[in-house]
Amino acid sequence: MKKIEAIIRTSKFEDVKSELKKIGIDFFSYWEASGIGNEHTQEYHTYRGTIYDTQYIPRLFISIVLKDINVKKAIDCIEKAAHTGEVGDGMIFTYNIEESVRISNGARGEASTAGPGDNI
Repeated sequence: MKKIEAIIRTSKFEDVKSELKKIGIDFFSYWEASGIGNEHTQEYHTYRGTIYDTQYIPRLFISIVLKDINVKKAIDCIEKAAHTGEVGDGMIFTYNIEESVRISNGARGEASTAGPGDNI
């Protein structure tokens, strides 16, 4: 099993959620994220007369645990849906998961990730 963590622009969340749903992933956690980018890639953009620092673009943090077989599809999906081509589009990370337990029924390992949406 793998865990995917993605930091994306808040403005791209609905696109990412919709694309994940298309490939059968309709279960994940997300929350607002803050951080500081690389000062060497810091850029300023003007939108409707307001100057924005790309380090402070609103972000969301998405966390998904999947069977290994589904990871590439999910990463490709997030990358495509979150892409704007601008600095600050975000990052995707993957981690190995040693164990997971579904609290409701005690299922362990990959069986614990089975459920609604885990049919890709």
